[in-house]
Amino acid sequence: MDLGDIRNKYIEAVAKASGEAALEDVRVAALGKKGEISALMATLGKMDPEERKATGARLNVLKDEIDAALRARKTALADAALDERLKSEWLDVTLPGRPRRQGTIHPISQVWDELTAIFADMGFSVAEGPQVESDWYNFDALNIPPEHPARQEHDTFFMARAEGDNRPPHVLRTHTSPVQIRSLQANGAPIRIIAPGRVYRMDMDQTHTPMFHQVEGLAIDRDISMANLKWCLEEFCRSFFEVDRVELRFRASHFPFTEPSAEVDIRYSNVGGQLRIGEGDKWMEILGSGMVHPKVLAAAGVDPEQWQGFAFGMGIDRIAMLKYGIPDLRAFFEADLRWLRHYGFSALDVPGLPGGLSR
Repeated sequence: MDLGDIRNKYIEAVAKASGEAALEDVRVAALGKKGEISALMATLGKMDPEERKATGARLNVLKDEIDAALRARKTALADAALDERLKSEWLDVTLPGRPRRQGTIHPISQVWDELTAIFADMGFSVAEGPQVESDWYNFDALNIPPEHPARQEHDTFFMARAEGDNRPPHVLRTHTSPVQIRSLQANGAPIRIIAPGRVYRMDMDQTHTPMFHQVEGLAIDRDISMANLKWCLEEFCRSFFEVDRVELRFRASHFPFTEPSAEVDIRYSNVGGQLRIGEGDKWMEILGSGMVHPKVLAAAGVDPEQWQGFAFGMGIDRIAMLKYGIPDLRAFFEADLRWLRHYGFSALDVPGLPGGLSR
């Protein structure tokens, strides 16, 4: 029995196999149940112990060698088949499978970024606070008396309380003014911040929604006056509406958290349905403002004998409507993709004063 001849025969047969079917025939002929190697293994029982041990070892080596050759050839055939398939099924993966769709930035997000850029240029930093506020931060610290209409359930969203809980309820904040109190408590004076964010009031019509966006500004120092407030607001409006000049009108008003207080109107014209800021003979209210009430400073831990300053607040949704000609506030929240594609902004349109806020 010459095992070397058997080895050479099957190794050569494996090398010549042209496909997986031919390779399987070689495997069955050599290692199958009725194959030649298997038949030789069956003769070991007729040999004496010494011969059986030597011959069995040689047969196992031969079996392993042929099996390794079969596996290697099978892998080589599979790789060759894959190469041929890739040549015939080539795909350019750099081409899109469907038309490219580009998202847009919501006008509220765009205006939020615009006003942040403007006030940052004036030295204001952005402050944030919780949307669920305590009764003290939302009302008491801002000098809003218990009988004020804003503290009634028809105007404010009050959070439910556990049975037997007699503590003042928490509310969904009705303005971002609580952020002013928190910032003063944390950082003291002097300070210069804006506080943009969501606020909640129980109102719903063409120009009001239960949730809307507001930005408030606060500047506290030793000698700040209404003149500083006027300059700040004029510069903001000129930059935001991107006009060379604006004219503001301050009307005496009353807010619990400022004294004196003023509503601010802006001059505009409406010709052929086109709104033009800074010209004409009409006036439009855009925000409320005033000098921070001494009681508000004291509630925040700031000495009103040493420090004073101004505050203002405006609706982000409202000024977005004015600048970009959006007629209905409710459309901001309806998630209509057609509306967003019309009024939305490119994701690469990053507001900045040097290059223009909206390009």
